[in-house]
Amino acid sequence: MSDKAAKKKQYILDTARGVFSTKGFKDVTMKDIVEACDISRGGLYIYFSSTEDILVELLKQEMQETDDVFSRNLGDEYTAGDILAIFLKEQKKELLSKKNNLSIAVYEYLFSLHQKGSTSTDMKNRFKTTVKLISKLIDAGVENGEFYCEDSEGAARNIMYVLEGLKMAANTTGVTEKDIDDELLYIMGGLIIEE
Repeated sequence: MSDKAAKKKQYILDTARGVFSTKGFKDVTMKDIVEACDISRGGLYIYFSSTEDILVELLKQEMQETDDVFSRNLGDEYTAGDILAIFLKEQKKELLSKKNNLSIAVYEYLFSLHQKGSTSTDMKNRFKTTVKLISKLIDAGVENGEFYCEDSEGAARNIMYVLEGLKMAANTTGVTEKDIDDELLYIMGGLIIEE
């Protein structure tokens, strides 16, 4: 893909993110994306064949960003606790952000798949991959004496379920910054060895 084509595709994705964050998934049409991008229908279909394709590509980008948070910070200068804190801080920003938040669109997409008797392998893999990354991070923290944890994979799954619950609450009943801080401090407090 040429540089110009890659920029156009990214422009479509960035614009579509705003549409999905405003309208969710089920109410978004390709026409909505065309109008928001101010491009021709054919110009959109060169890159994507459906709103589902666009949303899935956005989710892949989010997963890459999560991977980058971990890999960018791995090294001698950051401890496992530092990296976990950075990851949780990024999650907090997403939870508090009303702009360009895909949570509602993602849940609508997953519910629509479930109603069709299908599931999203991408989403399951995304969850499992993040659990593995957090589990390895916890193991590294245990190894260097920073964390105490007998079941790093269980702790990592728990962290992900807490974050998913907070995302759902943020988009339904609402959560405050204090609510989020309390939960994230509880997570960290359960791992960190006090000196």
